[in-house]
Amino acid sequence: MFATTPLRVVAVSAGLSQPSSTRLLADRLAAATRERLTAEQDRAGQDVEVRVIELRDLAVDIANHLVSGFPSAGLREAIDAVTEADGLIAVTPVFTASYSGLFKSFFDLIDHTALTGKPVVIAATGGTARHSLVLEHALRPLFAYLRAVTVPTSVYAASEDWGSSGDEYTEGLPSRIRRAGGELASAVLGRTVSGASRTPGLDDGEDAVVPFEQQLADLRLD
Repeated sequence: MFATTPLRVVAVSAGLSQPSSTRLLADRLAAATRERLTAEQDRAGQDVEVRVIELRDLAVDIANHLVSGFPSAGLREAIDAVTEADGLIAVTPVFTASYSGLFKSFFDLIDHTALTGKPVVIAATGGTARHSLVLEHALRPLFAYLRAVTVPTSVYAASEDWGSSGDEYTEGLPSRIRRAGGELASAVLGRTVSGASRTPGLDDGEDAVVPFEQQLADLRLD
């Protein structure tokens, strides 16, 4: 039996404090994605690897790279992990109504074509729900420029969201995390089979994997 390449999910957390609500949100999104992927991949015998990258630990290296053009070994390894992942989770605290400077500086170091077609969950944390639109006016355009495919559900966690189950009009944070994790897992499986990209052919049956971009196109047609 041939060994299959593990599915790799990388979460990037730009939280500065320790402990950090940004890291907590990244961990929960990663766990939700792993849970869905593991359930789907048990039948195929394919492993799922999840890694969380803390940008606070790379802050000095990021600044040095911006001015020198030479990444440290640790920063180079983190960039490679992000660009080679099958799925990406990107979480930032909200600073001045946008993503943090540390978050933007890290993604400034990634080639603008390196994330092409990669499924991404975008998420943010903040003190008030009034900044939730940062996901749409800042993060989604950033990853559109990087040619990534952001899943439909983005997750914003204000201080009052932690421990809240929502109400009859609004989903609670745990539900939004599960839904975003499920969408990322579906997107990863839609573009990766045994670690390799695949486009369904005429001989594929009902169980053929459909690329995530095609799923979105089909939804728009409906």
